[in-house]
Amino acid sequence: MEPSAAAAVTAVARRRLLILLFLFSLLFFAYLSFLSSPFSPHSSSIGTASSNRKFRSLSSSLPVHPLDPLTVDEISTVRSVLLSHPPFASPNPFPSIHSLSLAEPSKSVVRSWRPGINPLPPRRALVVAYSPSSSLSHLLTVDISSKRVIHHDTVPLSAAHGYPILTADDMSRATSAPFADPPFLQAVRSRSLAPSDLTCVPLPAGWFGKTEESARLAKVQCYSHAGTANFYMRPVEGLTVLVDLDKNRVIEILDNKQPIPLPSDDDTDYRYDVQKKKTTKQRAQYKLNPITLEQPEGPSFTVEGAHVIRWAGWELHVRPDSRAGMIISRARINDPETGKAREVMYKGMASELFVPYMDPTEGWYFKAYLDAGEYGFGLQAMSLDPINDCPRGAYLMDGVLAGSDGRPFVRPGMVCVFERYEGDVAWRHSEGPTTGINIREVRPKITLVARMSASVGNYDYIVDWEFQTDGLIRIKVSLSGMLMVKGTVYKNMSQVPEHEDLYGTLLTENLIGVVHDHYVTFYLDMDVDGPENSFVDVHIVKQETGAGESPRKSYLRVERRVAKTEEDARIKLKLYDPSEFHVVNAKRTSSVGNPTGYKIVPGATAASLLDLDDPPQERAAFTNNQIWVTQYNASEEWAGGFFVYQSQGKDTLAQWSEKNRPIENRDIVLWYTMGFHHIPCQEDYPIMPTVSSTFDLKPVNFFRRNPILRAKPYTEDDFPVCRPQASVQK
Repeated sequence: MEPSAAAAVTAVARRRLLILLFLFSLLFFAYLSFLSSPFSPHSSSIGTASSNRKFRSLSSSLPVHPLDPLTVDEISTVRSVLLSHPPFASPNPFPSIHSLSLAEPSKSVVRSWRPGINPLPPRRALVVAYSPSSSLSHLLTVDISSKRVIHHDTVPLSAAHGYPILTADDMSRATSAPFADPPFLQAVRSRSLAPSDLTCVPLPAGWFGKTEESARLAKVQCYSHAGTANFYMRPVEGLTVLVDLDKNRVIEILDNKQPIPLPSDDDTDYRYDVQKKKTTKQRAQYKLNPITLEQPEGPSFTVEGAHVIRWAGWELHVRPDSRAGMIISRARINDPETGKAREVMYKGMASELFVPYMDPTEGWYFKAYLDAGEYGFGLQAMSLDPINDCPRGAYLMDGVLAGSDGRPFVRPGMVCVFERYEGDVAWRHSEGPTTGINIREVRPKITLVARMSASVGNYDYIVDWEFQTDGLIRIKVSLSGMLMVKGTVYKNMSQVPEHEDLYGTLLTENLIGVVHDHYVTFYLDMDVDGPENSFVDVHIVKQETGAGESPRKSYLRVERRVAKTEEDARIKLKLYDPSEFHVVNAKRTSSVGNPTGYKIVPGATAASLLDLDDPPQERAAFTNNQIWVTQYNASEEWAGGFFVYQSQGKDTLAQWSEKNRPIENRDIVLWYTMGFHHIPCQEDYPIMPTVSSTFDLKPVNFFRRNPILRAKPYTEDDFPVCRPQASVQK
């Protein structure tokens, strides 16, 4: 080959090599971008100082943890399997799907699984379906990999089992049925109302006897949305429609035919765009300047896959759920002395809610709701507002759910995770002139919060799981939204006869806020240093001193009682007979011999005062005590039973506890019920300021000493230069 030709070939080869290197670099950086993108299954997907937040799209993610929820593709696969399953395959009618979620692997499998070492356990789905033609519920397990149904039970209505959770289609049909019923339309027009001005809501019928055994029922009541988005404040009082959900028809109309006025729409609309138009000098709202938590170096937590959160020594798995709303699993914390992860809780969630209204009259007696089992706490979860529900920089986690046709849908931003700083102190101490030592040591309290919110009809619930650097877990439930109100002829309390019970508070003209309770029962599968735990009642008792023994006449001492069986661990809280309640691992002791443990610390709470044989209380017997402890059983997770709708209360936590199984040095579950008595007041109208209650899970002899002893204090050098102008009085 001529030298010139050889040079030309070399130049061409060089150019080709450069092009290949350039293309390779593009692919390499694209791959890196993919890894850090919100669509990558390996992405941390958290906001940074320059990027406010990133959404996580679960529709394209792959499961990387045994407890990861089902993906869009997996739910679609399950639906295809069900369509070909002989009992559901054409020409047989396809059932309505009431729940389609992860069938969790066994606890032993999950506890022994190690990422990067063990393959994922088989992915399976738990399906709850219902066939209206036969009135049968179905419970199926679908193996996703092999694409087959591996288990199928039919569940008829019985004393032990009600019906599955209502679907969106159930609720839509229930509220549409009255508008095809001439007597209902006549009842509406007799009140000088236009049917087109009504918004109707489906209400569970509960269980009060034979009527509720005959069919799957809903009661429908209506409100006027004329002039306001807040239709809940304009009830059409005295009109209740009983609907057969399976036959999609009206069974009965209860009309008291009393002329109860429709409450006014004046100033009931809570939307900001409406309220700001009404602001005057006489009705001004004070101004608050925007406030935010800035993190110059970005958040301190990381997200592995889409659901494993690591923060300040904590590791936990967070997943949205159609029934519980949000489930926290595999909560572990690093011991600062050894650096090793230690187990705290295997699984925690809101198991059931009970909301009884205290009005025994015809249109109200049945209003005693079990929100998780009747409506689905997670199905009622709304997308969180990324600025006002969660702070800037929060990580937003989508929920992937299934509709009644079995098709997947995505609830964007159903859960958020963020760090919280409220100016609180983690620990502090000062010394001054008295000791001659000048010390001021303070550490700020920073926490990690996982949050979800559900709008169950008129009420909004906000549930926070808050993790502290000292090992404490705080669970908070907050309530807002609208009261469930009752129309009345009275405009002023001066008109109310002395002995007449309003069953609530007159809030404004023609409107009563009815007294009611809220109870939220939490399932807490504690695994303190492993699954074999015991429940200890650390009882505080008064001890009197002997004559001449001390200037003191009495003091307090501690008696520890280990619960042997489930009956020993049914606890009603008593202010003047106090105890601490510990979950301990007797096989793991501290350096000085104390068993390692966690204690439950109740906050402000309330107890149900209803008769035990009152039908709503029978169904909600899980609220008979504030604390229960049961032996672990994978089938016992829902305190009101698995099939709650129109249930009779024969398969609840109370019945499981009656088995009186041994619980000492066993795998046990702690149950705690948080309660609120709500006597409405005028400040709750037309929308309620948020109220909250909490309880804590706090380490007790779990660490050798204060686990945040070595925490670093902040200085001004840790923060960006930011000197906003201080407010000055003018």
